[in-house]
Formats: sequence, C-alpha cells, structure tokens
Amino acid sequence: MPQWDSIALTDVYEATGDPGALAKAQAAFAFVEESSAYALGACPAIRYQQPAGAGDRLKTLETDANAIKAALLLFRNTHDAAYLDAARRHYDAVRASFLDHSVPLYSVYVFDDGGTCTQVPHRFFASVNGDMIWSGLELYRDTSDRAYLDQAVATARAVDSRLADGRGVFADLQAENDIVEPLVEAMYRLAIDGHAFARAWILRNAAAALGARGADGSYGRFFDGPPPVTTVTAWQTNGGLALVVAAAALAPTASVRVDSSWRTAAPVSRDLATLPATLTFRGSGIALFGTLGEQCCQPGHARVLIDGRETFDGTGIWQNKSSSGRSIPGTVLFAWRWRSAGRHTLTFAPGVPNAKEGGPFLHLVRFEVLR
Repeated sequence: MPQWDSIALTDVYEATGDPGALAKAQAAFAFVEESSAYALGACPAIRYQQPAGAGDRLKTLETDANAIKAALLLFRNTHDAAYLDAARRHYDAVRASFLDHSVPLYSVYVFDDGGTCTQVPHRFFASVNGDMIWSGLELYRDTSDRAYLDQAVATARAVDSRLADGRGVFADLQAENDIVEPLVEAMYRLAIDGHAFARAWILRNAAAALGARGADGSYGRFFDGPPPVTTVTAWQTNGGLALVVAAAALAPTASVRVDSSWRTAAPVSRDLATLPATLTFRGSGIALFGTLGEQCCQPGHARVLIDGRETFDGTGIWQNKSSSGRSIPGTVLFAWRWRSAGRHTLTFAPGVPNAKEGGPFLHLVRFEVLR
C-alpha cells in the first residue's frame, strides 16, 4: 500500500536525513492522493482499497488512516501546509464514514456500491484505531485545536474499556491481517503525555503478553492466551513485541512475573464444525484451536457470544483469513480469561455474510481450559 510506503520512507528520512527517502515518501503519498481511481462512488471523500473498487467495492479505513498519518509526517518534515490540509480533510471524512454510531471507535469496513455507503458495524481493527488516535494527537500538536485531543483520548479510553477480556487485557478479535503496533504506538504517546490510563494499559498488556510468548520468542496474537506452538506470522506477533518495548521504556526498572498458567491448562479434544453451537465449561480462561485459513484465504467467520453477550468487537472468529497465503493448523483462534473461575458458556452463531469476510464458517478441533 503506497501510504504505508510513505510512512516507512518518512521514518527513514527522520532517522537518516536522506533527501532521497523523503522524495520517495512524497511520491508514494501523491500516487494515491492525486489519483482519480480511488476517490469514487457514493462517498468519494473516502477512498476505495482497490482502483474503482475492483472486486468487492470495499473501502477500508486502512487506506485513509495511513494516508492521514503519512500526510502528518510529511508536514512535520516539509512544513508544507498542503499536507496538513490533506490530513484534516481526510480525518473529517473518516469520522463521517467510519466512526461507530454509538461509541468513539472506528469500524474498518465500508462498502460503497456506487449508490449507497454501508458501514460494517463493530469491526474495530487495532491498527486503524491506533492510527486515528495518533493522528488526533498529532493534529492537536499542529493546530492547537482541542477537539482533536479530546477525540483521540475518547477513542483510546473506549479501546481500554470496550475491547478487553474479563481481566482487562486487550482482546485482538480481528482477523490475522490486523496489526496491533499502531495501537501500542498511540497508547505510548498518550502515556508519555501524562495519561495514566494509557500507561496502565501498556504495562498491563505487556505483562500478559509475556505469558503468550512462544519457545522461539514469538508473541501470540492473544495476549491473554497460551503461547503459540505453530507458525506465527508477523501480522500476529508484532503487537506483543511492541508492547514489551513500550513497557520497558515506560518502566525500565520494573520486574514482572511471567504468567505461566497455560502450562497447566486442561486440553480437551472437540471437533466442532456446525453452527450454531455452544460450549459450556467451568474455569477462568479458555483458548480455542483450529486451522487458520482452513479454507484459505478469506471467506468464513462466526459470531461469538460469551455468557449470552456478543463480543463488543463483532468479528468473533474470522477463521479463514490468512495473510500468509496458506493454512496454519494448531492456531489459537480465540482466547478469553476472567479474574476468577466460574461456569461459562460460549455460543457460536453464523457470521453475517458480506463481500469481505464471506459467510458462516467455524471448525474447532480442541480447546484448553484454565481452572
């Protein structure tokens, strides 16, 4: 994605001072910004992921959230007001189309069929919410407009309170293609600016993530889940790594006990492939295993209700999305913990079909329970 290239190249310029890197960053940004192939459809202020919406007519916030961040980095390094204007314009458009209607979180998908624009509700990618928090803070720094700061803090607080398991640990329920590093970056920025809740979020999640670190050093996607025992992609593992780096910067002398509770979890073989379905157990945590990308590499998802209440992030389990381009058996597809043991029921309901996530699919082969 050109916007990612622009961000990366701007980072290279800031680290090295190489003018060639800055020129390439500007060119990458202009490739989309000046193109007539993306800003189309019924809501042209937000852009298609593919030229003219090829294929699924999808507009994903990854496109414009990264563009806003790239514009702000370019403004920082060139002082060209056109970049700041672009950032503000796209920021407003994103809030109009991607912001949830009831909470200050951003859903990642909008379908634009040329006649109407329809948001897929409650698809709260860590990456885009992190980017929008960071951009709000940067826009406040650049403009002194307090609204940007208030919006950024509101989103960060909603991440803290809404997108967590029963122990307050962030639950990355999005598909394997989400990345958590931008959210960590945004929370770190808030933490160093004196927001105590953001500091606590980083330290709490980093401590949990240490317990989800595999034998090869890779962190699992679920910070409150068991260490991975199979292939872990860069998409999945970057969040835990970013967390421990950020935590070390915030609390360099702190000592953290690694939670090894999953080593004593009780494994249960259970082949579950029919929806709807229920799973009742007694314990303080559960991890569900199956093959990521079993029907590789996109369509197939299921809703998850915990004790009768659907997860706030409505993704549930999107099992067939595998950015690796192949199937990965033995993957942790879902993990959740509570502060104490109790009787719990997970209900798996058919995913509502859409052009991005496909239709209903779930195939679990085993689960592990913490007593």
